[in-house]
Amino acid sequence: MRTFHLHLVSDATGETVTSVARACMVQFEGVQAVQHNWWLVRTQGQVERVIAGVEDNPGIVLFTLVDISVRGVLEEACRQLKIPCIPVLDPVLATLAGHLGAEIKAMPGRQYQLDAEYFARIDAMQFTLGHDDGQQMDTIEEADIVLVGISRTSKTPTCMYLANRGYKCANYPLVPEMALPPQLEAARRPLVVGLTKDPKSLSDIRRARLRFLNQEEESGYAQFEKVREEVLWARRLFARHGWPVVDVTRRSIEEASATIIQLHAQHAGQNGQSEGQAP
Repeated sequence: MRTFHLHLVSDATGETVTSVARACMVQFEGVQAVQHNWWLVRTQGQVERVIAGVEDNPGIVLFTLVDISVRGVLEEACRQLKIPCIPVLDPVLATLAGHLGAEIKAMPGRQYQLDAEYFARIDAMQFTLGHDDGQQMDTIEEADIVLVGISRTSKTPTCMYLANRGYKCANYPLVPEMALPPQLEAARRPLVVGLTKDPKSLSDIRRARLRFLNQEEESGYAQFEKVREEVLWARRLFARHGWPVVDVTRRSIEEASATIIQLHAQHAGQNGQSEGQAP
């Protein structure tokens, strides 16, 4: 495994530059980055500490600094050290500025200002926490998205990811032969999505769960045939209610959520709703 030093520098939380680095690094096999994170770099003193770190561990620098004076110090130091220094936002900002004929404000952390969108996202997270695992069904009509599925189909983590994107979510665990709550069957505003998973994969996950809990692995909960019947029963239920289905077998939480967001946009358009969610 070949390793190298990678310095990620941001004037905010580092979320953007980290996402860019991760998206790029997964395209290379046999290479591992020793990652150095430098967040909230907004003054000359702070950027000088970054430069000292780069000198100690020379490697590629990716940055999302927008303040010209601060980034200028970093870029000049990297030139002298003969180290690649990449401003990951520059191509997008320059293209937008040219297309819009607008001036770049260069305000660090502006995307995290406490505006209405921010508080809407916090509200979505609070709503989602309160409506996890079938709780508070009386207010499910206020949800944007409801995820339903049998045990271990990633309902809760998917809901939390969507909530962080600004969607009020609820989830309901399906149990064979148990009637659905009338509030769920009557819901019209939310998009209801069925989550499913390959029976073999689901059986393995449930066995691992039982091992973690020191319980009998061969219970009906994890037996392949029982799980297969449960998956088929859930799929028939989804079809009967006309709910779209997302198979999460080989999908990450992010990929499944992207599909659900697209489905929600279609649902909102068909029902004359405004999206109004965080990007």
